[in-house]
Amino acid sequence: MEEILEITNVQIVAESETIPSGTVQIKDGKIHAILQAPSKQAAELIDGKGMTLAPGFIDVHIHGANGYDVMDATTEALDGMAAKLPEEGTTSFLATTMTQSVESISAAVKNIGDYMDKQKQPGKAEVLGVHLEGPFISKEKAGAQPHGHILLPSVQQFDEWQQESGNQIRLVTAAPEVEGGYGFFSHLSDQGVTASIGHSAATFDEANRAVDHGASHVTHLFNQMSGFHHREPGIVGAAFNNKKLKVEMIVDHIHVHHKAIETAYQLIGSERTVLITDAMRAKCLPEGTYDLGGQPVVVQGKEARLSDGTLAGSILRLEEAAYNMKTAMGLGWQEFVRITSTNAAEQTGFLDRKGTIATGKDADLVLLDEKAQVMMTICSGMIAFDGRN
Repeated sequence: MEEILEITNVQIVAESETIPSGTVQIKDGKIHAILQAPSKQAAELIDGKGMTLAPGFIDVHIHGANGYDVMDATTEALDGMAAKLPEEGTTSFLATTMTQSVESISAAVKNIGDYMDKQKQPGKAEVLGVHLEGPFISKEKAGAQPHGHILLPSVQQFDEWQQESGNQIRLVTAAPEVEGGYGFFSHLSDQGVTASIGHSAATFDEANRAVDHGASHVTHLFNQMSGFHHREPGIVGAAFNNKKLKVEMIVDHIHVHHKAIETAYQLIGSERTVLITDAMRAKCLPEGTYDLGGQPVVVQGKEARLSDGTLAGSILRLEEAAYNMKTAMGLGWQEFVRITSTNAAEQTGFLDRKGTIATGKDADLVLLDEKAQVMMTICSGMIAFDGRN
């Protein structure tokens, strides 16, 4: 039985209220109690010095970081990502694949499932499952996904990958308008898997038809999808209008103009926005040339691009995306928590134990200063990152 760890003198962004100055007790990797004042029970006391305590960030769309990539299909890759991500406040994530050969995707999803069986390691970000991005996408909107491996949606192939993963595929990005797309979306929904519209040329009506067939998510809004036009609003218009859709945004001011992000957020709001990084292996590393799905990616400044100039994921930190959105929109802490954690927990099926600060939930927490910069990250009750001086 573990002793109690207590974080005191913090503004707590709790599930149903914001507590101006309170205390959170942690025991056995869980939130043991939320108090208005320090107790005398703690074996270890952390003074939050008036900073803000929020649920740990959840990244539902990340390919790699720190030299590692999900498609490496190794324990070392997932472990390396899990160890590094708490530095930016991320306490859990969906390991995201990309369009590759059937065999390569099989190896990746098997590896993720095996890793999840063994990963009982507090102090690292938790892998919550697989985000299967491709290969069931539109060639017209492939972006950095290799055209040669794109397939038509296949229930049989998905089911094989789902079995190989140990039923750990939680989210799938696909194009609904291609042959077999709508039936595929229905199958995902029937299986309890979040179906996401992405890398797609669907019209506004086709996107809404996908929602009728179970779609509940949009992959990286604006990027590699039909845009908004006043006579054909496209997927972007469906994301603005259809309240059944939660919507990913890459807020690095590279993938999308900051004013487009602000406009989108005004229409979509905190209830439906999910911040992601879509990061690749070069995140946290110097400028240079890196690999993404067998393709060379040049990282210069804050941009990662293929040789033809196509954006190839990002090197964005979720902490940076959250700061950009908070400052641009003047977000309150409750809105901030929804877009960095709660909505992602809902979409992955983990709201029962993540995404909010509540008694009995996992002690995945992030301590933030007044500028929303990460000062400390706690994963399953253990300090994973401490940036306090």
